[in-house]
Amino acid sequence: MKTTTAKISLFILIGIIISACDAVKRVPENQLLLTKNIIMVDGEKEKKSEIEELLYQQPNTRVLGLPLGLYVYNWAKPNHDSIYKAELLANPKKLQRQTRLLSAKQVQRKGKSFLYSGIHNFLKKTGEAPVIVENTRNIKSALRLKSHYFNQGFFDAETSFTIDTLKGKKAHVNFTVNKGKMSRIDSLSTTILSEDVDSLYQTHKNASFLKKGDQFKSENFDLERDRLTNLFRNNGVFFIQQSDLNYTIDTVDTNHKTNIELVIKEEALREGDSTYTRKFNIYKISEVNIYTDYPEKSDIKQPQDSVTYNNFNLYSYKKIKYRPKAITDAVFITPGYTYADFLTNLTRRSLSNLKVFNAPSIQYKIDQRDSLQNSLIANIYLSPRDKYSFGYSLDFTHSNIQDFGIEASTSFTIRNIFNGAETLDIALRGNIGSSRDFANPNNQFFNVSEYGIDTRLNFPRILMPFNTDKIIPKRMIPSTNLSLGFAKQQNIGLDKENFTGALTYTWNPKRFNNVRFDLFNAQYVNNINVGNYFNVYRSSFNALNNLAQQINYIAAGESLAIPTEADTFINAVLTNQTSLVSSDADYKEVRSIDERRSRLSENNLIVASSYTFSKTTQNGLTDNTFYSFKTKIESAGNTLSLFANAFKTIDAQTSKKTIFDVQYSQYIKGEFEYIKHWNISRDQVLAVRGFFGLAIPYGNSTSIPFSRSYFAGGSNDIRAWQPYSLGPGSSGAINDFNEANMKLTASAELRFKVVNNFKGALFIDAGNIWNVLDDVTDKSAIFDGFSSLNDIAVGSGFGIRYDFSFFVVRLDLGFKTYNPSDEIGKRWFRDYNFSNSVLNIGINYPF
Repeated sequence: MKTTTAKISLFILIGIIISACDAVKRVPENQLLLTKNIIMVDGEKEKKSEIEELLYQQPNTRVLGLPLGLYVYNWAKPNHDSIYKAELLANPKKLQRQTRLLSAKQVQRKGKSFLYSGIHNFLKKTGEAPVIVENTRNIKSALRLKSHYFNQGFFDAETSFTIDTLKGKKAHVNFTVNKGKMSRIDSLSTTILSEDVDSLYQTHKNASFLKKGDQFKSENFDLERDRLTNLFRNNGVFFIQQSDLNYTIDTVDTNHKTNIELVIKEEALREGDSTYTRKFNIYKISEVNIYTDYPEKSDIKQPQDSVTYNNFNLYSYKKIKYRPKAITDAVFITPGYTYADFLTNLTRRSLSNLKVFNAPSIQYKIDQRDSLQNSLIANIYLSPRDKYSFGYSLDFTHSNIQDFGIEASTSFTIRNIFNGAETLDIALRGNIGSSRDFANPNNQFFNVSEYGIDTRLNFPRILMPFNTDKIIPKRMIPSTNLSLGFAKQQNIGLDKENFTGALTYTWNPKRFNNVRFDLFNAQYVNNINVGNYFNVYRSSFNALNNLAQQINYIAAGESLAIPTEADTFINAVLTNQTSLVSSDADYKEVRSIDERRSRLSENNLIVASSYTFSKTTQNGLTDNTFYSFKTKIESAGNTLSLFANAFKTIDAQTSKKTIFDVQYSQYIKGEFEYIKHWNISRDQVLAVRGFFGLAIPYGNSTSIPFSRSYFAGGSNDIRAWQPYSLGPGSSGAINDFNEANMKLTASAELRFKVVNNFKGALFIDAGNIWNVLDDVTDKSAIFDGFSSLNDIAVGSGFGIRYDFSFFVVRLDLGFKTYNPSDEIGKRWFRDYNFSNSVLNIGINYPF
């Protein structure tokens, strides 16, 4: 049935495309549709996308060779209003009937409805209008090409264009570029009137982007202006601007050799109707004034409270509500030091990071008390955010557990709770849902629920019993988070109670680098409804029930009662009360089912410490050429091991250690993730990601807790498989929730524009999970060297996305390309069809 439906849908889609595939359907008479631009540079075809994008006119966007956006536009009727009126006038009886049934105004308004008018407006807005060849734009394109090569040092470049008319109102535009001889930099000189500025320039001139003998490039002049402006302003030259840096370029009768002179004159000032100049000087900070509650609109003109701390002056228009150190630690503009732009920006970031102020305003003025006029007063104006704030949200959800759910949350924030710019967040959350998978004796629609509370206390500094400024200086914007949480489930899985607590430090060693150190991250999971295990993990129960029938423990067609008869059967097998013996494969399978049940239903106590380092080169959301990586090392159980030894909670040398009668987990875990994006052409981005993770149990554990293990599949992973439905290894995902302690994945995705805000993607995902160095004995699930790389699954597919600017809605269809659970020799493309595909719905890009 699915195959038939897919074929019918495909035929319908092909029919629609054919009906609109007349690309020149909306091209006016005596006009030509632009289908291609060809750029020839010195007799060779130019293929660089950055050169093609210089042209003012670009052909309609193509996807798989088809101008889909143009087809969508062509589906719209151009004169839908007149067509509607003509239809009514051509059929007076129909008009009379509609007027009698509705009214004349309603009939007229009907022509503006979505079916008659709105759908055509939507198609026009969504699609792309045909790109008509225009001579004026071609002339501008030729001039832009000439300007581009002129800026590359080809001062004698010449450009021209011709139009090749094709059949069916289509055309190619050919651009010809003759670059001529390239010019190089022959000499560099300076005229800098300020001795301070000249000294700075001479000291750092080796870092210049302009070198003698290099090709002349205008972009290098822009880079050099940026470099020098930053150099000067970060070394005290407060009043200099980029516009004060000018270059004199001599190319007359130099035989394609360029002579360059950097000219920095004096600062031009206006006083009344007269103007005068003064040399650029280096300024120092003489005074820093911090207004902690600056009123934008108030009758109060003078501060009412003040205090001086470490040469910083703090003022308040009411009463100072902050400990001075909490504010001054976030200020890097220091009295007695030279002015620097980067310190101003760092101060602005650091004050914003306190989360108790709105965006700060920092202003400078010359200190008139300095007879040399080389001192600045820094005034920092802070506007406090509300001390108390509330937030709430309501969401409707759907998952593999709940058919329908309603999730609500509310949050309460207290700022500056201890007068040190601390922030306390308290969040309450609750969820009720409906599920057909759980018992529902009262036939209630909402039969599952979950609720919880999370608290977080943030300190804008490192809380340690010793001073950490030399290790983690204030410029790294450090913070400490203390968090506690509790969550409880009802009729979901084993009805867990989850207690969490963490002490976390974060700081930024550099602008785009981030470090997170969890001194401790504790989690206690208490499974309340252990008897519900076989209702949740149905594959384990089905295997157990089939074995009970095979050995005639129960009659064929009967089912073990959960949990009593299932538990009794397992106990009977393992205590040799059935026909099975320990050497039988069925006996081993029952033992494996019981061991997995014990592991997944036991209470867990995890106390871990971890260190995470991440870096990105992405400069803004529109930057599509960047890389990022993240690495993490985590260790759990060592502190509890010392505690257990100290309090002698070990019953025997071979027994497991417990804390409060709960066996704690002990393991070491490492992860590495790398992401790279390339902006390869207009509206096309290639993105790749690699991930490796390994968790090794030791000491008190022989396996990794479920919450800290790895799974494969899902909308952000290997998209041809559902979550938890791939692996481990080639075992074939025999369990309901398949997880392991090692994961290796890699993904690549080509993203492109389809029509306006609709984006498309072609992707390929590869990877799997395995068990290694733990208590799993199934060889098909264990990583055993390079030979296990044959178990790497491969999925491929395509996706459609809609970009709402602030988020992206994503639909990805994944196909099983290489399935390691199939027989050897039958793993490639065996399930490559729509009936075995997986539709993934996600928000934002997967990586």
